Amino acid sequence: MFYSVVAVGDVVVVVVVVVVVVVVTVVVIVVVIVVVIVVLVVVTIVVLVIIVVVVEVVVVVLVVVVVLVVVVVLVVEVLVVVVVVVVVVVGVVVVVVVVVVVVVAAAVATVVAAAVVVVVVVVKVVVVVVVVVAAVLNCSYI
Repeated sequence: MFYSVVAVGDVVVVVVVVVVVVVVTVVVIVVVIVVVIVVLVVVTIVVLVIIVVVVEVVVVVLVVVVVLVVVVVLVVEVLVVVVVVVVVVVGVVVVVVVVVVVVVAAAVATVVAAAVVVVVVVVKVVVVVVVVVAAVLNCSYI
């Protein structure tokens, strides 16, 4: 009988050890699974945050590039307007100068022509007067 009690005690110890080993194994497997899931979730969140940050940086860079292009286009448009205004002003000045030069030249030509006509008339009058005086005086040298 002593042997059977010892055998029953040994069986109980073996069963308890097996149950403890099984429980510890299950707990370790569950803990490892939970840790792996948590690590995967954290790594996924970190990767997603990095992707979002990179996309935001790219968007900011693109916005800056678009703003710079708009500024360059505006500057070019302003320069074109300035060039057009300068061309128009220079054209108006040239037209005014040409008109003034033509008008002054025409006035001077008219005055010169009138002076020439007056001189010709005076010379004719002088010639007529000389001829008349000569005829009256009956000068032989005329």
